[in-house]
Amino acid sequence: MNRIKHFALISCSFSFLFIQGCKETPVSQERTPAPEIYAWDLAGWDCVWHDEFDSAFIDTSQWDFEVNGWGGGNHELQYYTDRAVNAYTEDGSLVIQALEEPYTGPDGTRQYTSARLRTRFKGDWKYGRFDIYAKLPFGQGLWPAIWMLPTDWVYGGWAASGEIDIMELLGHQPNRVYGTLHYGGVPPDNTHTGSVFTLPNGSFSSDYHLFTLIWEPNKFEWLVDDTLYLTQTEWYTHAVGYPAPFDQRFHLLLNIAVGGDWPGSPNATTVWPQQMLVDYVRVYQLPAEN
Repeated sequence: MNRIKHFALISCSFSFLFIQGCKETPVSQERTPAPEIYAWDLAGWDCVWHDEFDSAFIDTSQWDFEVNGWGGGNHELQYYTDRAVNAYTEDGSLVIQALEEPYTGPDGTRQYTSARLRTRFKGDWKYGRFDIYAKLPFGQGLWPAIWMLPTDWVYGGWAASGEIDIMELLGHQPNRVYGTLHYGGVPPDNTHTGSVFTLPNGSFSSDYHLFTLIWEPNKFEWLVDDTLYLTQTEWYTHAVGYPAPFDQRFHLLLNIAVGGDWPGSPNATTVWPQQMLVDYVRVYQLPAEN
């Protein structure tokens, strides 16, 4: 089955035109072309970083693997590995795959594996527009996320230096995604604010959707398929005054967690394996921010 992959990269070191590429694609990865927002939304923006995932391997000049079995700090159940079975490229997408399988590493044994990729020291930004076109997993106990952490932790440990959640989904709510800011101090003095976007029809596991964060010095905006659903302009940290902590550089993370305090554990209804497919990641900044 054919699919068409559209992409427009504006002022990204050299000029790109709209390109359409047709390939044979498994039915499970058939995708709707991303919303053609570029004519007006990206006017004046420069593309400063991107990955289209069209190469045969994950580009380690842009991504690092986090490898650990300690669960991400939320009583999660997965072991994050750097194995090709947990993260690879296929048909122009990054595939992050969570598996139900026993795995033993330096941090012990877990009954699930997954992958967590980040751009730290390979892609770090203060302000910009972040576009991620992705298809999400589903099922009880699945917790995919597209998010950002501080690169330098200038204001102290989590969440005094902040956390930006572009997209989180709980697998038992496959038609809802969450956008959130974490800030304040270290626990128990941390807090968070955000909102939820609910699809009018279908689920985020049935097709690709465009998740966008626009980060300005005094404002964050969250969009799904170019529909604005959340704006935030107020936050704080105990260390210094506003607009800290969101006045420092952050990096991107992509992962599927399994279990944890928020989604709960998988159960007999959970189908394995589960995948998050990422068609592209693109980062834009205004010339003054470059």
